[in-house]
Amino acid sequence: MSNSPQTAPGDDAEAALLQRYAAGDGAAARMLATALTPRLYAHALRVLGDTAEAEDVTQDALLRLWKIAPDWRSGEAKVSTWLYRVVANLCTDRLRKRRSTGLDDIDEPADTAASVEQRMQDAARADALQKALDCLPDRQRQAVVLRHIDGLANPEIAVILETGIEAVESLTARGKRALTQALAGQRDALGYENDG
Repeated sequence: MSNSPQTAPGDDAEAALLQRYAAGDGAAARMLATALTPRLYAHALRVLGDTAEAEDVTQDALLRLWKIAPDWRSGEAKVSTWLYRVVANLCTDRLRKRRSTGLDDIDEPADTAASVEQRMQDAARADALQKALDCLPDRQRQAVVLRHIDGLANPEIAVILETGIEAVESLTARGKRALTQALAGQRDALGYENDG
């Protein structure tokens, strides 16, 4: 895809906000950022495992969107799909740069409604999942996070990862098998014996 992305018919609201921003409407940019930032940040956090890096990637992706806003055309990709692709590429770049360094632990936000025991168990589960995700090859991790955590459909993931739908299916299936295997020995320790 070129540097002047295009929108699909189902992306009218996001594309309209982007076009309003390009015409000088700052409120439209805030509305678009408010709608997209949580999803982009969550994806970057799951892939990178670092809150500061996830924030940087999310901000960089949005800055790139604002720069190309005047060139946005209708017809090819959704605004959110284009942004996911940018986030995926930025995450891949960062992962390549830090291959020799370990990932920092993620501080999971506390849920004030949950008991201390439940929060500890949730944190242990999230930590175990993040460690297992960190062991996956980059493309598998991206595909698994996009599909099973972000809830995107395979055709959209194929566009984001610039690959075919069958490749996405293969990446997610292999990633899921690897995660299952990595987490299998921790089932009791993570409190899944009663979860079925």
